[in-house]
Amino acid sequence: MTTRTLTQTVTFTKPFILAEMDETQPAGTYTVETDEELLEGLSFYAFRRIQTLLHLHVKAGRPGIMQTVNIDPKGLEDALSRDVASRLPGTVIPTS
Repeated sequence: MTTRTLTQTVTFTKPFILAEMDETQPAGTYTVETDEELLEGLSFYAFRRIQTLLHLHVKAGRPGIMQTVNIDPKGLEDALSRDVASRLPGTVIPTS
């Protein structure tokens, strides 16, 4: 199978947590990598997501130790939406 990796950055203005994490992460910019595989046998190109990885910030006191978490992309999308909504005055922020 042919695979590809898409890399993007996301920015949180407030601390956040996802279901796959043990603790709240600080606000900041994070790298997200999505691996996809080519679906063969079609007359057009189509890809299926294999995994989505979020690279966390290195913790103080633990230099050089980087943590990567396999996450649900929908959970990331929801967390980013809550972060944006928290910046809008008078917005009710839904919780999962």
